[in-house]
Amino acid sequence: MIRSVKRVRITFGGVCAALALIFSATAGARTLAEVKSLGSISMCANPEALPYASNSAEQPGFQVEIGRAIAEGLGLRLTVEWILPRRRANVVNCDMLFDSIADSGALVEAGVQLSRPYHRSGLALGLRDGAEDVTDFRQLKEGQKIGTMISSVASMVLGKAGKTISPYAFQADMLEDLRNGELYGAVVSSATLSYYLRQHPDSRLRLVNAFDDESQLTWSVAVGLRKADASLVDAINTTIQKLLADGTIARIYEKYGILHRPPP
Repeated sequence: MIRSVKRVRITFGGVCAALALIFSATAGARTLAEVKSLGSISMCANPEALPYASNSAEQPGFQVEIGRAIAEGLGLRLTVEWILPRRRANVVNCDMLFDSIADSGALVEAGVQLSRPYHRSGLALGLRDGAEDVTDFRQLKEGQKIGTMISSVASMVLGKAGKTISPYAFQADMLEDLRNGELYGAVVSSATLSYYLRQHPDSRLRLVNAFDDESQLTWSVAVGLRKADASLVDAINTTIQKLLADGTIARIYEKYGILHRPPP
């Protein structure tokens, strides 16, 4: 059952989707030899998208921190190209895009290669204080109102499963209503929900990885590499493997309240 849309406002698409379009539209490419010659490697990031990325020195976001760790592992500096909706795509010239879906055919077709996956990401179910324990979204009962992003894949998946959904235009509004008890649950990006719980320990909300068996809502992420050569891809893969093995990536995620989940 679908309820009326709350706070309908025009919003930009997902951060990753917008960045992917900009990333794939840029011209040129850098090989391993070229980034070594420059002494730096660059990444695209949104300056106002915590916990993903920020231009704040105190909290740069996990994407920027992982980018720095990769650059350091390569013996390079990291340069961040800040992406804003008003910027033209043809002025952007970066090498890496984080949180690229690991099996994204669209990125590959656009000439973007992918590193090895470094994290299992996707959507999570946030439950309000007092909600029953569930491990899978299919266990939700009729009448338990669940917030979803308007016209999202999650709204379609839950709708087809016969769940009661309430569409939203902004995750922040959804989380506010969940905390205030207006929703029973909310489908939110796992990173956003984890960071919210870190910032609001008194909210008494809880996160459930309720979509692990739903491939449309859970995925592995990798570094998108803009037409890199094989040597650069191999070097980044080797560095990521080391950062996974020594716990660096897990520690970076933990700083933002996110549990690192190794890719399956």
